[in-house]
Amino acid sequence: MSPDAARPAMGGAAAPAAYTPYHPRWYRRRVSVWWWLQKPSYATFVLRELTSVFVAGFAVVTLFQVRALSAGPEAYARFQQRLESPIALAFHAVALAFVLFHSITWFNLAPKAMVVRLGGRRLPDAAVVAGNYAAWVVATAFVVAVLVVAL
Repeated sequence: MSPDAARPAMGGAAAPAAYTPYHPRWYRRRVSVWWWLQKPSYATFVLRELTSVFVAGFAVVTLFQVRALSAGPEAYARFQQRLESPIALAFHAVALAFVLFHSITWFNLAPKAMVVRLGGRRLPDAAVVAGNYAAWVVATAFVVAVLVVAL
């Protein structure tokens, strides 16, 4: 193959790499589907990413709940009855476990993702983590207070 044949035409898209007798193939090591089970940190990462599926599922259920609520009391009562099924209860239990796992691992990871400086000095990682947990407790207390007042 001539050098001109491997070069893309003027104004055209780049041609794929052409193999010649003098051009070695690139070595690509095979990676197992279970690569993430080799180290606990990899497994934690993959599980944290998997939690987004359950968060999205819970958001979809909440949207359907709002839709049923807007359709009237009968539709909302039917929806609430469906939420009492064993499958719905199991889904919500698994979703709660995954959301808690996601929250805890993210709160512990936050100091690495966000550097907080106060007075020109970096805030210790433990302070950032403690601030996240404190905000979580305050938000939970607020939601519980609103629910208690509403009941």
